[in-house]
Amino acid sequence: MLLSEVVSVKSVARVYEEITDAARDQHLRTRVNVVEALQEFWQMKAQRGTELRNGALVIYESVPSSAPPYVCYVTLPGGSCFGSFQNCPTKAEARRSAAKIALMNSVFNEHPSRRISDEFIEKAVTDARAQFKGDPGEADSPSTGIGAFRFMLETNKGRTMLEFQELMTVFQLLHWNGSLKAMRERQCSRQEVVAHYSHRALDDDMRSQMALDWIAREQENAGVISRELGQSERELEAARLAGRELRFPKEKKDILMLACSQLSPSPLDP
Repeated sequence: MLLSEVVSVKSVARVYEEITDAARDQHLRTRVNVVEALQEFWQMKAQRGTELRNGALVIYESVPSSAPPYVCYVTLPGGSCFGSFQNCPTKAEARRSAAKIALMNSVFNEHPSRRISDEFIEKAVTDARAQFKGDPGEADSPSTGIGAFRFMLETNKGRTMLEFQELMTVFQLLHWNGSLKAMRERQCSRQEVVAHYSHRALDDDMRSQMALDWIAREQENAGVISRELGQSERELEAARLAGRELRFPKEKKDILMLACSQLSPSPLDP
């Protein structure tokens, strides 16, 4: 789907080169602090009037490890998440690697093609309709996923894809967790669901509720968390090394790890 497409390392390398070319000689170029540059970029966007629900703070998370290679994730104010994509011998280098790919995507995100406009919506919906598995005549019905997809895009017109990422991740998680199916069974329309969750933050309360759902599944089907966690970890690692956006696979892993921590004994224990 169009909104889930991401910018790979190779496709944004040219953008990063343009950033570093601002330093006119090799000596200055080696001193560019991408961590500071990334924070300043988002602070500048906030000062120019960009609405950021959680402020302009860029958040880093280092994966605990006693030996290299070290891994670091960075979450941007709009909700997008990126990770270190290089083999990093130090924690500081892992942070710089994560900041580098996040800065590339942040700059690329400023291109007009990344902003949700009428033209963007039509192309996204056309692409989604081409992949629709049901009756083509029902593709645009508000009761279908495509109808709700259009509604969600139209209510976020003017925002960029990175600014829209957290809302997209919420609905990806609701689908993965089975929550959307449960709401349909309670006769909730997709548009009602979209309208409700458009104002919900992806926070600890939402993660805890989803973790409880997975604990219930584990009690009915032992080993399901372990299998799902293994798959999520593989997806996250592959996406990180490819320089792709990581919020959805990382949230899945975090929710499953939270569920594991609340189970005794852990389903991961032999």
